[in-house]
Amino acid sequence: MMGTNTATEVVLPGKVEPAGLRLVERVLPPPGAGEALVRVEATAVSFAESAMRRGRYYGQPAFPFVPGYDLVGIVEQVGPGVDGTLVGRRVAALTKTGAWATAVLLTAADLVEVPDGIDADEAETLIVNGLTAYQMLHGSARIRAGQTVLVLGASGGVGTILVQLARQAGARVIGTASPRHHEALRALGVEPVDYRDPHLTARIRELAPGGVDAVFDHLGGKSVDQSYRLLNRTGTLVAYSIASSLDDKSPVLLTFMALLSKLAFWNYLPTGRHASFYNVWAGAGKPGSAKREAFRARIRTDLTRVFELQRDGQLTAQIAARYPLSEVAAAVALSESANRTALGKIILIP
Repeated sequence: MMGTNTATEVVLPGKVEPAGLRLVERVLPPPGAGEALVRVEATAVSFAESAMRRGRYYGQPAFPFVPGYDLVGIVEQVGPGVDGTLVGRRVAALTKTGAWATAVLLTAADLVEVPDGIDADEAETLIVNGLTAYQMLHGSARIRAGQTVLVLGASGGVGTILVQLARQAGARVIGTASPRHHEALRALGVEPVDYRDPHLTARIRELAPGGVDAVFDHLGGKSVDQSYRLLNRTGTLVAYSIASSLDDKSPVLLTFMALLSKLAFWNYLPTGRHASFYNVWAGAGKPGSAKREAFRARIRTDLTRVFELQRDGQLTAQIAARYPLSEVAAAVALSESANRTALGKIILIP
């Protein structure tokens, strides 16, 4: 059995296809001051990794590096200055990179305890996706009972949580997705619409003649223009990704700047509408700063709330598939496939 100081990691060596991902082993040093060694129980595939392997995720590290946006695991060792009672506890962490491994060294202050009664893979579906959905819904859009929201990509990792949180908040939910997912979305209380319908805008207007109170748009590009037009007089557009430009050749920074400029222009118009871009890392600040401590507190509070909703049965984990870490190439290929037949998150089990 592999020692806790040895880790198998998935390395992204450069701009490669999924088959180009490499498995490597390395010895981890003991946890340093303020650190914890976490044995990973579950991590996952997200849009970020698809963008990173194309070199199109803004701010990604230089190649080669270990991908993996978040994880759930058990604390096995702690370094000086860390509460020893943390050992043996199940924790979650938002990492951005580094989670595709069997064990990781993390800053202990960044760990969020997972409540009893939640399995590791269920908790994994809620870290970046749950935080994103919860903070967009209650922070960016401030959705209230009786309002109507439109969720683009309602069958995805963020979408499946977002629609549940919106319904739990008392909102009516319209969601775009492939027809193969419509029945499952209806079971979640969603009014589904085929995202490929050539008359998509007209169809949504039939469902919400006066416009919707909020649109959550992960596509960016031309999609945000359509989303903005579907708002009612006081509606809110929340953009949170640029998935439609994943295979573009233009510099990713220019794509982001064009989107942000468009959103800013709309906000200057004399209307009651609002548009914003959501970034889960906004306000993170520098390590050791008061801003970083406030960011950690916000992450801990919001993620704990989402975990509690799941523990209490108000959220159901939507897992599209589970793969061992050794089959990460197949997991990534499925994530990017147009033929995905299951809703939710693709989980990697180290």
